[in-house]
Amino acid sequence: RITGETLGGGSFDSATVADRVIVYNVWGSWCAPCRKEAPALVAAARATADTAVFVGINTRDLDPAPAEAFVRAFDVPYVNVFDPDGRELLKFGTQLPASAIPSTLVVDRQGRVAARVLGETTEATLTGIVADVAAGE
Repeated sequence: RITGETLGGGSFDSATVADRVIVYNVWGSWCAPCRKEAPALVAAARATADTAVFVGINTRDLDPAPAEAFVRAFDVPYVNVFDPDGRELLKFGTQLPASAIPSTLVVDRQGRVAARVLGETTEATLTGIVADVAAGE
């Protein structure tokens, strides 16, 4: 279960979207590959909105201002949990190496990690994974 304060105020609790496929993307405003993949994530989130919920997990940004600027610059439509010390990342255990940023995990409706992409991903990869996970349930 992922919980936390979100960028821009508010809070997130994955229990509120447990009936959906959840796509977690771990990123930092300081991360060049994260900037490169951001448009693909935004497009994939919009393309799969009826099936999946995208959640960003912002890590290692000690000040939320650069992360908030990143979200605005790329017009990110989904919630982003501010996780400067990586506490939420630790909940994924060995599924998510702390050094692998960006990383994306796709969690099925039963809360199981169904797929992961370590490093930069694409819109086609994510939409395909989401479709496969949703169809396999």
